[in-house]
Amino acid sequence: METSLHRQLKEIYAGDDAQTEVKLGSYRIDAVTDDHLVEIQHSSLAAIRDKIGMLIEDHAVLVVKPIIHEKRLVKLDAKGGRIVDQRKSPKRGSLLHVFQDLIHFTRVFPHPNLTLDVVLVDVEERRFPGHGRRRRWSKRDHQVEDQRLVRVRKTHSFRAATDLLRLIPGKLLPARFDTAELASALDVNRSDAQQIAYCLRKMGAAENVGKRGNALLYELSGDSTAS
Repeated sequence: METSLHRQLKEIYAGDDAQTEVKLGSYRIDAVTDDHLVEIQHSSLAAIRDKIGMLIEDHAVLVVKPIIHEKRLVKLDAKGGRIVDQRKSPKRGSLLHVFQDLIHFTRVFPHPNLTLDVVLVDVEERRFPGHGRRRRWSKRDHQVEDQRLVRVRKTHSFRAATDLLRLIPGKLLPARFDTAELASALDVNRSDAQQIAYCLRKMGAAENVGKRGNALLYELSGDSTAS
C-alpha cells in the first residue's frame, strides 16, 4: 500500500504537468516528466537496483531516496482508531545513512543517465497494536498504518561519485586515512565507516593506496576538501 509519504514526495517531484503511475514496458514508473523518469524509493535501493539498471539504458532517471531525520510516533488504539499517545522517537537519521543503501547500489550508481536525490525529512508515523485485540504495547507489538511527510529539511543531489564527497569532511582527514580515522571524522562507528569507504572505493570517489599494519589506507578522489 502506498504511504502518504510516498504520495506526497511524488506530488512534489511530479509537479503539475507530469504523468504518474505510468506503465513503461514491464515496469510501473512513479512519475514521468519531459526530462526524466522519477522513482521514489523509501525502502532499500537494492529492491529497485535491477529496475533502475534497465531504465537508465534508454532514459534519464531520477531516484528519490528519503531518509527520516525526525519521527513523531502516533499510537492508535486500533487501525483507523483514536490517538492514545504520541511522542518523538529518540532515533535520528542523517544523510550519511544513504551509504547503508548505496552499498547495494554500486552496480548502478554512478551513471550518466542517473541522478540520486537524498531527501532528509521529518515524518509522522501512525501505529496501531499488531496482534489482534491485544492492547499491550511493546517495541515489536505494532503495525504501521501510515507515514506522513511533515517537512523536508534538506535535499542533496548526486550525479557523480565525487558528489558524495560533499558528505565527507575532507579537511578533518589526513591525505591517506584508514576507516578508524574516517569513523572519527564522521562521528560514526567503525563498521559504518567501513561501509562508507567500500562505497566510495567501488564508485570511484576514493582509492585504496596501501596499508598501515592490518588497516587499509584510502585516498579521496577529486575535490577532497568538502566540509
